[in-house]
Amino acid sequence: MPDPIMSLLSPFAPMFERGTWEKVKVMIVGAILAPGKRTVSAILRVMGLSEISDFAKYHHVLSRAVWSGLEVSRVLLGLLLLHLDRGHEPLVFGIDETIERRWGHKIAARGIYRDAVRSSQSHLVKASGLRWVSLMWLARIPWAQHIWALPFLTVLAPSERYYARSVRQPKKLTDWARQMLYQLRRWLPHRAIIVVGDNTYAVLDLLHDCQSLANPITMIARLRLDAALYEPAPPPTGKPGRPRKKGKRLPTLQAVLGDPLTVWHSITLRWYDGKERTMDITSATAVWFHNGKPPVAIRWVLVRDPLDEYDPLALLCTDLTCTPLDVVQCFVQRWQLEVTFEEVRAHLGVETQRQWSDLAIARTTPALLGLFSWVTLAAHLLHSRSALPVRRAAWYAKSLPTFSDAIASVRYHLWPRSPIFCMSPFDPDIVKLPRSLAVRLVDTLCYAA
Repeated sequence: MPDPIMSLLSPFAPMFERGTWEKVKVMIVGAILAPGKRTVSAILRVMGLSEISDFAKYHHVLSRAVWSGLEVSRVLLGLLLLHLDRGHEPLVFGIDETIERRWGHKIAARGIYRDAVRSSQSHLVKASGLRWVSLMWLARIPWAQHIWALPFLTVLAPSERYYARSVRQPKKLTDWARQMLYQLRRWLPHRAIIVVGDNTYAVLDLLHDCQSLANPITMIARLRLDAALYEPAPPPTGKPGRPRKKGKRLPTLQAVLGDPLTVWHSITLRWYDGKERTMDITSATAVWFHNGKPPVAIRWVLVRDPLDEYDPLALLCTDLTCTPLDVVQCFVQRWQLEVTFEEVRAHLGVETQRQWSDLAIARTTPALLGLFSWVTLAAHLLHSRSALPVRRAAWYAKSLPTFSDAIASVRYHLWPRSPIFCMSPFDPDIVKLPRSLAVRLVDTLCYAA
């Protein structure tokens, strides 16, 4: 295989036994080359191993072999930072959950969830499947000239029904998020970290825990318009009794939004669609407090569209020194998480795998999400000195590469290494094809979803 691809594979070798590692390499390359389903059987077929008698050993890589998915995540994050980190800016991460639609009575962690993609405010759609929480690095890809969300750590978050048959207490999404963020801080103890999430992660306990670390993690999330905001607590008076946690009650953001005396500032920023938009913005600091919960000092930011094409947006940031513009720009980048979830379904076969054992299920989907980041990094190294080719057509004008071009580029470098392209005169089974037909076949294979 090409040197850039081998340089991205070799750091993972020490985490596997030698025999397991040889199978892992086959499965990684097969998962990239295989069109359609990403089952182990499909991977063996595309790698020319459909006739081997010990095919079960490849299934055992996911269901029985001893290796740590957490260590794989750590190495993957290290590779991403090594090749794409600018080194002088805070690292911005996004956290979000997605539903992998799966059916089957043998899938113990399966639950019934609200399908956020198909649901609306007036129409509720439920989906049966597995709920995954994924932590992604929001990194700027030079050849794409855009921010991409690169997954490196994904965990399974079952519903409360899963814990009904266990003595363990149910874990909330915020509990899983807290563990993931603590792990991220252990991996990056000295870097400035910003984590962006939706209103699911705007929870006082989670915000307080991240704010209380020795090296705090800055959280940016969507805030309720009716959140109870207060002035900071006054200094202690020295009198007996418990010190105050909050000061005077402040108007809600809904009241600020409708107040004609609110001072708005007009700013221009890159919005969700990638275009520059002019928005009105106002911001201040406050203490968010609820009875029985720890108080959290936040900077709130209120955004409204002067053209009324978008609903007002309220955000919070646990770093009071952040500028309102930085808060909004970081939050807008969160949309790339949804793009990544769609790309892994379209090009890496998420929701097509058919494992039934708990361990294989817990490993396969995080591996496919991590493969998105690995393929992006491989394309980056393969075209470090040249532009990544973009597939165009008379009816489809595209100026910048997308993930379909990235995975096609990696496939272009993997397919010629296959023995089917060997033109040795000692092999009587070689069939010569016209160059135009061979190019067309390779192009079709490389861009197959």
